[in-house]
Amino acid sequence: MKNHLLALKDFSKQQLQSLIVRAMRLKNESREGKRHQQLAGRTICLLFEKPSTRTRVSFEAAMYGLGGQVIFMSTRETQLGRGEPLKDTARVLARYVDGIVVRTFGQEVVEELARYADVPVINALTDLYHPCQILSDIMTVIEQKGAPENLKIVWLGDGNNMANSWIEAASVLGFPLTLACPEGYGPDTAVLEAARARAGQPITLLRDPGEAVRDADVINVDVWASMGQEDEQEERLRIFRPYQLNSELLARAAPDAVVLHCLPAHRGEEITEEVLEGSRCVAFDQAENKMHIHKAILDSLLGGAA
Repeated sequence: MKNHLLALKDFSKQQLQSLIVRAMRLKNESREGKRHQQLAGRTICLLFEKPSTRTRVSFEAAMYGLGGQVIFMSTRETQLGRGEPLKDTARVLARYVDGIVVRTFGQEVVEELARYADVPVINALTDLYHPCQILSDIMTVIEQKGAPENLKIVWLGDGNNMANSWIEAASVLGFPLTLACPEGYGPDTAVLEAARARAGQPITLLRDPGEAVRDADVINVDVWASMGQEDEQEERLRIFRPYQLNSELLARAAPDAVVLHCLPAHRGEEITEEVLEGSRCVAFDQAENKMHIHKAILDSLLGGAA
């Protein structure tokens, strides 16, 4: 297993599958009342430049659930806000804690921290990737629908960090993926090209949402304007309106298709209230699984007992 988790492309199929299997086992054991203490005496630092609800709480709950401790810091509370070099922060924090979980803007931030830190660095979100989220999404897909290799999985909407990590997951784990994004709002070109070069099954980019979701087993949506894009909100609402997941569009999917949303959801924008609250939406199971996949990641990278 790699020392850091920065992007899914850095891992093998077997390694990613192992994380998901471990998360499922930890989930089942927790529900049976087993108390986990693999990381007793260990501490992680959550270094967050972007605000968070689910990612922060799920990482904290995961670490406490494994017997460890958490220090949370926003960048305004650190010397990073006053210009301290990342390499200095990385080397200092590595002498205090056993792992660093980072939520920031640039992918280069987590990469530089990983370059200089002697402890695992975990990417909890950048503008380019959201690897931990996609692992919890795939865990949810497996629980609901079985092996992803046998499914039609669709990404609908903005080609953002979530889409990029779904693309990498498809290329590593070997399942087909269909994306429907408006012109000019597709996934990162370099990410897509590299993933297609190593993929064993097609990664298809379409413009027509109706064509994309036809006979889909899984439909994944996200907000149309991510953090830092608030000034584009009105323009994006206009451009993305045909990509809204509503009952009419969902009817084109397989009758037993499930809907994913990483939350928070903007009801009436990327998804309607009816679909989000419907029986086919598993967004809240998906949210719970963030905690379990974070347990598996921490357990694995920080050296907890299997």
